[in-house]
Amino acid sequence: MAKGLIIKSTGSTYIVRLDDGSDAECHIKGNFRIRGIRSTNPVAVGDYVKVERLKVKGEQTDETYWITDVEERKNYIIRRSTNLSKESHILASNIDQVALIVTVNHPVTSTTFIDRFLATCEAYRVPAILVFNKIDLLTEDELALLAELRALYESIGYQTLAISAKELNAEGSQREAITALLQGKVTLLSGNSGVGKSTLLNALFGRELTRTGKISDAHGKGMHTTTFSEMYFLEGESDLSPSSSHPSAIIDTPGIKGFGTFDFEREEVSHYFREIFQIGRDCRFSNCTHTSEPGCAVLEAVEHGRIAISRFESYLSLLGDCEESKYR
Repeated sequence: MAKGLIIKSTGSTYIVRLDDGSDAECHIKGNFRIRGIRSTNPVAVGDYVKVERLKVKGEQTDETYWITDVEERKNYIIRRSTNLSKESHILASNIDQVALIVTVNHPVTSTTFIDRFLATCEAYRVPAILVFNKIDLLTEDELALLAELRALYESIGYQTLAISAKELNAEGSQREAITALLQGKVTLLSGNSGVGKSTLLNALFGRELTRTGKISDAHGKGMHTTTFSEMYFLEGESDLSPSSSHPSAIIDTPGIKGFGTFDFEREEVSHYFREIFQIGRDCRFSNCTHTSEPGCAVLEAVEHGRIAISRFESYLSLLGDCEESKYR
């Protein structure tokens, strides 16, 4: 038996970086998928696993690596599976932070998507950074909107950056800001299709790691170019045994159109919106849902502009998710 780290998932097989530094293509057995794990992928990139090399039934010479166990996770980011509403999909595990790539235009990233993703990061206690990309394409009005969005999320306590991934260069301040965030950490890179994740990765590594796609003229939305999750190591780091020093790595994930939350309890949703949770402490009732109760400090704050309407609407949409899940 050996130990290793999952560095790539193709859906049917997994590439595991073993303790000796070699990579092995691994499979999981069918019954592994149903051991009380409500997920379309019971193992994910970032998981430390145990593997065994076993003979394939009916074959005398061929030996195949099988993942037999997953070590306890430090954390993970999870979303509702697109096609199976009662199932979840784990984006990545054992991460130090999330860099959510968003765009004001080309394509438009909705604030609802941003807030749903941030709420999930709060729920699983993973720090999140908002990286606004494609600033080179923005009009004057769009740049003003960018400034408003950055001010909003920074006022809540989130770090934001504004970059043009296409224009990153070896000496530029934008590149320095990005690389400083990544050093010594495992970072999950996520966002809608077409926001420039692949362009950013290729610029950071100075070579084409993933294909870049064009934006649909008809719909202004991105096309999927990354089709599986994969971990890339900065500065050639590859010693990723559990006993090694902390790596600098990026986990790239396929672009996602929407973000369905999973297993949120209605009474806990407000905890995942920092400003709503803080102001909600002043509500008349301790179990206030901030929807119609008298003496609700949150509703008053929304009315007076101390909580952004976009954030409150995102909060209400998550409450709606909780209601819908009861009938699925």
